[in-house]
Amino acid sequence: VNGNGWANIASIDIVYDILHMMGRDDIPVGLGNTTALGIPTLGCNNSYAIPHGSGGFIDSDTLYGLARSLPRSPRRYAPESLDHPEDRQPLALEVWQSVRKQLDPGEKITVLTNGPLTNMANISLSDRDASSVIERVYVVGGLIKDGGDENGNLFTVPSNKHAEFNIFLDPLAAKTVLESDLKIALIPLTAQRKAASFRAVLAALEDIQHTHESKFVHELLSLLQELQIKQKLYHHLDIFLGEILGAVYMVEGSGLKPSVELKPVSVIANTNKSTDGQIVISKNSAKLVRVLSDFDGEIYSKQLANSLANKRQSAVIGSFEEQKAIWSRPVNSSGNIKKQK
Repeated sequence: VNGNGWANIASIDIVYDILHMMGRDDIPVGLGNTTALGIPTLGCNNSYAIPHGSGGFIDSDTLYGLARSLPRSPRRYAPESLDHPEDRQPLALEVWQSVRKQLDPGEKITVLTNGPLTNMANISLSDRDASSVIERVYVVGGLIKDGGDENGNLFTVPSNKHAEFNIFLDPLAAKTVLESDLKIALIPLTAQRKAASFRAVLAALEDIQHTHESKFVHELLSLLQELQIKQKLYHHLDIFLGEILGAVYMVEGSGLKPSVELKPVSVIANTNKSTDGQIVISKNSAKLVRVLSDFDGEIYSKQLANSLANKRQSAVIGSFEEQKAIWSRPVNSSGNIKKQK
């Protein structure tokens, strides 16, 4: 969980709650950096571009109030304390090191990023052999500046017309990752915008057999759509719809009928806010990146909805209300909660 993107690191609580909802408290979650690569903790970085509300980042942490409807995980965010070091959460790099040690010979990891690439850059820099155990890194972000007239989404920095938030928030990390020897699949803004339709996704969700997850996602997306329509402050909310594409593409792959191009790319990381974070075609680069240029939008919406309707992967605890009902049940002599008939 990065602390230098759209939320702060305390939003790890939401990740904990969703994992608890799915019965996966065994999955470790690591805290990432709160600043960009190479920037000291109290230094300046590009997070100034994130829009602010009255209490901090406008889209941070709360899922617009719906986080309260999630079941509550026993794991919670705890700031580092010298008095209680046992409560310290593992760092993202520590989680990577732990997972790497558990790999069987020949086993590989697939990575999905949908924020600044700080954590991935730290892994690449600290583990020079990481590419031998990473199958591919799916990077959601960036807009390739290749002569077209498409603009980026950095609406808070109007002088930078061709950057995208995830890359701009830590350009040096993006440069480190995209120009490394890791195998990269880039899902750029051009593809994300095709997936950024509230209407299409909500329609697909209404046509499926409902699960706790599909209901939650439908409620969240309906709220975001309403906010975008009614409040100018939230005009950017379809940005987050595009980020979901990375997960669906990683799982479904050829099922989306994708068009993929190999391109030699380079990231501008020069601390100039008008060009920082832009991705350009570099004929001098020997590194080719797989770029998702197109896919079938209708199939995408259906696959997303169907994945949320899969009852074999459905929630163990559906909501906080359901969790409270479980807590209120009597306990039998063996110390277990009695099941309702």
